[in-house]
Amino acid sequence: MSAPLPGVTFKTATVNNIHMRYAEIGSGPLVLFCHGWPESWYSWRHQIMALSAAGYRCVAPDMRGYGGTEAPEPIEHYTLHHLVGDMAELVKALGESKAVIVGHDWGAPVAWHAALWRPDLFPAVCAMSVPYAAPGYVDALTALEKLGINDFYLQYFQKPGVAEAELQADIRSALRRIYFTAGGDMDDKGKGFARLTSGTLLANTVDPPALPAWLSEADLDYYTREFSRTGFRGGLNWYRNLRRNWELGGPWRGQPIRQPSLFIAGSRDGVLRFPASKATMEAFPRTLPGLVGSHIIDGAGHWVQQERPAEVNRLLVAFLKRLPA
Repeated sequence: MSAPLPGVTFKTATVNNIHMRYAEIGSGPLVLFCHGWPESWYSWRHQIMALSAAGYRCVAPDMRGYGGTEAPEPIEHYTLHHLVGDMAELVKALGESKAVIVGHDWGAPVAWHAALWRPDLFPAVCAMSVPYAAPGYVDALTALEKLGINDFYLQYFQKPGVAEAELQADIRSALRRIYFTAGGDMDDKGKGFARLTSGTLLANTVDPPALPAWLSEADLDYYTREFSRTGFRGGLNWYRNLRRNWELGGPWRGQPIRQPSLFIAGSRDGVLRFPASKATMEAFPRTLPGLVGSHIIDGAGHWVQQERPAEVNRLLVAFLKRLPA
């Protein structure tokens, strides 16, 4: 089945006990793309076209709980162990023995942990927006509580059904507001996703008078169709495993990722203003000894690979070209 991009095809594999849909284009060394929330394989549309033209086999799955991929009911089936397991088995289902893994937003922790846990399968890693933090000694929710914070969006997402109801009341409007507010075009300093001072997610967003240049009406239509079909439950369940991920991460506390790595983010990405982000990035020489580059793209927001595709593609291709054959 054809995807809504020339030359891209949809395929399905059974991996890690779920059916997974993925978009594929190109031939050559495998590059695996992991999207974040609330997105789909489509958020990598610019990268898979550019990298396939540069000589790579590009595979961008709908991650567990999204799009054409299965969304198991149990919340505990969305841990990082499940998500990394999906990617490891997808590499094998594709008939490959290794892949460079690329992730953005929630896909970044998946990519980082895939590189940490399976260096045999993932000899290089690129992550965007979310810097690598070695499994630590306090989980994110407990850390927020210790800071006296109880209105962070991560906390709002914890109770099943609450965020789903808000977002699914008007899916196109919700996505439009989320994409604009987290992007680099939004100038209202009082809005965003860290502290939800109004009590709900969308009350702390801005509805733009027009879409930003990087997001067309057709792009928004595609995302809206996908979430109208699936709802938001699967993706939100990733957030509901933050403590469980911390508990399961015990054997790797403090461990670095040693293989070649690349980090890319936008200078206006709200994630870089999270309480621990500055210290996390300052620790890169210790936590990412194989780091090839850490690039902050001026003026870009959270959706960096969609907002600044040419710059991101240039960095990705240069990173891939310098890796051993």
